[in-house]
Formats: sequence, structure tokens, C-alpha cells
Amino acid sequence: MTTLPNTMTGVILPGNSTVEFRTFPVPKPGHGQVLLKTRASSICGSDIRAIYRAHLGKGPEGYQPGMIAGHEPAGEVVEVGPGCKEFKVGDRVLVYHISGCGCCNDCKAGYMISCHNESRAAYGWQRNGGHAPYLLAEENNLIHLPDNLTFLDGALIACGFGTAWEALTRMKVNGQDRLLITGLGPVGLAAALLGRALGASEVIGVDTSADRLALGKKLGLIDHEVLSNADALGKIQELTHGHGCEVSLDCSGAGPARLLALKATRQWGRCGFVGEGNDVHFDVSPFLIHPQITLYGSWVTSLGHMADVTERLSRWNLHPDVTVTHRFKLEEAAEAYRVADGGQSGKVAIVFE
Repeated sequence: MTTLPNTMTGVILPGNSTVEFRTFPVPKPGHGQVLLKTRASSICGSDIRAIYRAHLGKGPEGYQPGMIAGHEPAGEVVEVGPGCKEFKVGDRVLVYHISGCGCCNDCKAGYMISCHNESRAAYGWQRNGGHAPYLLAEENNLIHLPDNLTFLDGALIACGFGTAWEALTRMKVNGQDRLLITGLGPVGLAAALLGRALGASEVIGVDTSADRLALGKKLGLIDHEVLSNADALGKIQELTHGHGCEVSLDCSGAGPARLLALKATRQWGRCGFVGEGNDVHFDVSPFLIHPQITLYGSWVTSLGHMADVTERLSRWNLHPDVTVTHRFKLEEAAEAYRVADGGQSGKVAIVFE
């Protein structure tokens, strides 16, 4: 039996674009809980926008000061508490990043992201997350990680890849579709990989960053790269012979990119918004009603759909970790956040021995 340490070092985010390290006790699992040895913990754009730069959320929905950051972890079970029914020591797992009340309709449907109960707590926000060697998790928040997927693959699934999967499957992306993605950050790259796997005939990527466009092309995730500028819509129309794309998905959260995605959607097409923050303004009749476009707002995914995309990635032998451009050790977390905040990289992750 492995003897666990009594204390560990965890990363917290005090705001003002800084990272701090603090010492925490290694937790003991209670009823229905497991203790994970963290193997990978990636950085999400929401962490950058809403915690690292400044604590934007207030009250129970906001980041609770002093919490260990990191809501995208994967690891190995090292202890199980009483009442656990499925997982055992040695299991490889990924974590759904919100623990809900378990009783409301959204939780029963697996959408703990939408739980409104005061007991709802997101890892890395209202309860300790994955930027530490050990993580206390609820057993009912876990999904088995297949052996042919890496721990880093697992860390990327719940939030980034899950968000992309939810939107793409709700919009029923298939082989009849050209897919336009505005914003080729980590979620955009995930959408490109999954959209291609679902059969999209062509993938067009748009970004303000030439480096991110080049990465998408290098990884074989996009067929056409379009720099986001005044000529972008004309370029997309040229690539699609004036028709536009059957499906478009904004992953940037930027108003101009959202509007571009909508304008570049083909008549009777589907447009989705998953990028967080900011706003968008447009004339509803010519850009939405008259072209008969269906507009989707999609937020993360469900526990069941996270299991679905994990199974598909394993079956297709596709690896989310190809989108990771920077890997850091825990003690290098400050540099990891600085790189992620730069907006020029692919996915940034903290990996453990």
C-alpha cells in the first residue's frame, strides 16, 4: 500500500495576472468520494478571462479566493471512500468539472453545469481543482479513461472538447456540411478535430492570429485558413462559391467573429456560439430571419455526452493532446498562465510525473 504525503503544494489565482503557491493538506475521501493522483491539468480560457486577470464572478458563482485552480484534470484513483460503487484504486479517470446537487432536472440529465442549487461547486472555482498533486473528487463526477488515451487527452475532454462536441452534435454536423470555425484557440482546434471526425467535408478556420491559423493547418485540422480582417467574409464566400457554410461555430467570444460566423452561414444553415464573454449586435431580419438560420447557444456538455465523446475518441484513436503546444511542470505554473494569456498558443497544460 502506497503511503501518501500529509501535505502538498497547490496553485491559487489571486487575480492581477499572478500565480501563487500554497501548502495544503492532502485530503481524505469521504462518503462517495475518491482521491486522485493528478496526472495532467490543463488551463482553460475561462480561467484566464474570469480568474487569472481579475475575479469577475461574485458570490457563490465566482472563484472562491484560496481555492486550488484547475478545472480540467485527469488522474489515477489512489484512495476510495466508503459508499463508492464503481471506481477502484488504480483506475484511470477524467473529471466532469462541476459537481451539482444531483437532484434537480439538469443534474439528473447530466448537465451539472446548469445546476442552480447552492451546493453546486466547480472544481478550481468553488472547490479545489487539479493544479496540485492530489485532487478530491465525487465518484459520480468521474468517467473511465480508456488505456489508449493519455492522461493529457483526458484532461482536455471535459471542458474544451466536451464543449465543442456538444455544439457540433446539437447542430448535427455531417458529411454534407462545410464547417466554419471562428477562433482557433483550444476550443476552436477541438471543434476542428471533432468536426472532421463527424464527417465535415471541409473545415475553414478564422483567427486574428497567423500563428494559430498555421497551427490548425499544420495539424491537418483545417483545410483553409482565413485571417480575420475586413476581407474575411469575402474570402469565405469565395471559398464556398458564394454559398457560405452549412454550419458555423464561434469559439472566440469576440463580437466581430460572432457576426462573421453568422454572416458566413449558408441560407437554412446552423450557427452556434460557444465562446464566452462580450456581446454582438446585428440586424436580425437580413442576417437571421430572412436566411432562415438556426442560432444555437451551447454551454459545455453533459456527463453522459462526455462519456460519449471519450468513447468515440478512443474508438477513432484520436488524441486531443495534439492541440497542446506548451507543457509545464507544476512549479512552472506562472509561466504556463503567462503563455496561455498571450492568446497565440494552442492548449497549455500542467503535467505531473
